[in-house]
Amino acid sequence: MRILFAGAEIMPFAATGGLGDVLGALPPALASRGADVRAVMPLYSAVGREWRDKMKKLAEFTVRLSWRNQYCGLYSLKRKGVTWYFIDNEYYYARERLYGEYDDGERFAFFSAAVIELMKQTGFYPDVLHLHDWQAALAAVYLDREKKNGGFLGTKCVFTIHNIEYQGHFDPFLLGDLFGLGEEEGRILTWNGALNLMKGGIAAADRISTVSPTYSRQILTPEFGKGLDPILRDSSFKLRGILNGIDTELYDPEKDPAIAVRYSAEDPSGKRACSAALRAEAGLPDRDCPLFAIVSRLASHKGLDLAVSAIRGILNDTDGQLVVLGKGETALEDFFRSLEREMPDRVRAMIVYDRELSRRIYAGADILLMPSRSEPCGLAQMIACRYGTVPVVRETGGLADSIRQWRQLPEGGYEGNGFTFRDPDPAELYYAAKGASDLWYRPKERALLIESMMTTDFSWDRSAEEYLALYREAAGS
Repeated sequence: MRILFAGAEIMPFAATGGLGDVLGALPPALASRGADVRAVMPLYSAVGREWRDKMKKLAEFTVRLSWRNQYCGLYSLKRKGVTWYFIDNEYYYARERLYGEYDDGERFAFFSAAVIELMKQTGFYPDVLHLHDWQAALAAVYLDREKKNGGFLGTKCVFTIHNIEYQGHFDPFLLGDLFGLGEEEGRILTWNGALNLMKGGIAAADRISTVSPTYSRQILTPEFGKGLDPILRDSSFKLRGILNGIDTELYDPEKDPAIAVRYSAEDPSGKRACSAALRAEAGLPDRDCPLFAIVSRLASHKGLDLAVSAIRGILNDTDGQLVVLGKGETALEDFFRSLEREMPDRVRAMIVYDRELSRRIYAGADILLMPSRSEPCGLAQMIACRYGTVPVVRETGGLADSIRQWRQLPEGGYEGNGFTFRDPDPAELYYAAKGASDLWYRPKERALLIESMMTTDFSWDRSAEEYLALYREAAGS
């Protein structure tokens, strides 16, 4: 099977979050199963010299956006059995940030149009074009237009929603002037008086996926659908939920060069040294107490308002410490900074984005707090398990699909791989965190939980098979 992935970010080339992790790990997992897999992203300034030096230039061509005719360079490299393509245009992508620019609509319309042109230039006509989030959604609409003109008849389209909160809303005026589309495509894209690129991807794709089974059901409701639930209910026959995996080579405490001491599920003793190293790096006293962590974008939908209400009680009643890593909403950044000033020996707020530091926190912390109000999949809870750090999560989206409550069985023994709570209530977060902390003071049982967490299979093996089944279903539709 031939598959072309298209998305706005890919690890390890340039990424800001979970989307990049998925696009960096799923294509190699599929390639290892015999598929001809290729993937394409923009050539941002953030793509480092270590990758640029390995690229070869394949072509130069023009991409048309309405009346604009823009230069496009196409570069590629091979890695992990996958051909990785890079779309070059310095006007659009020589920026400090991957997203958040005033002209993101134009930047990613260019990218989507370039994906279609790439297939023509390379002669690679995939069985499945797999598009990810709103930044690539227009490619589904452009592909549909090509099919109506007699092209790409053997290519089906799968569109994955990683987070429905980010939909790509634009002024209807841009339909023809920027996107180069007519009234028929306008009906596909228009929703609630605006152009909605995610809605267009949903409508034009042959199959839709989300990143966990629970989230695929949740987004059919007004609470989680963010205005698109009626469209998704109409398209539910082609909607599937497939739980993400993680890159188990990147997130491997037995080999991770970023952590102080390497360790494994068979011998997790090095985790204590990682805790001491993390406390030293954070400037916290090296105390014999639970070390809590929050590694997250500091955003309200991450449920951090629950942590704001509960964290003092958690720290005081567990005699614990806290390390926070992340950037986001000003009010949340200010809260954790003020909490650090209030409790300088107990709290450290690291208001930065740092992937290597995040791995040192996963390795050094004892308990990860993840009280999300909504969470399409979540990777932090899986990474925490991989590093033997107990996840405390709310039962929503992929958190409900990946973390099972630790409990003693009536017939003896234990099951589970973390602590969970149901309602978005600070008291429930408090009691779940307290349960995880109480276990910290029971070292024999804690060792059993650490073994259970670290041996939970969060690889892409199962998910890759489910995606291959989805591709076969789309190809037969």
